[in-house]
Amino acid sequence: DETSTVFCTQYAQKDWHQRLGSGVHADAIMDRIVHHTIWVETSSHNMREHAAKRAA
Repeated sequence: DETSTVFCTQYAQKDWHQRLGSGVHADAIMDRIVHHTIWVETSSHNMREHAAKRAA
C-alpha cells in the first residue's frame, strides 16, 4: 500500500474486462486494478492526432 500504478489509456474502465479476454484472469486483474486505483478518464482524446495537427 505504499506504491502507485498509473494507467494511461484511451479505453474506458468499463471496456477493460472484455479487452483483457473476459475470463477468470481478466476478473482477477480487474479486481486488483479497480479497487486500488484512481481513475482519470481521458475519453477518446487521441494524443497522436493532436500532435499531428500541431505539427502540420
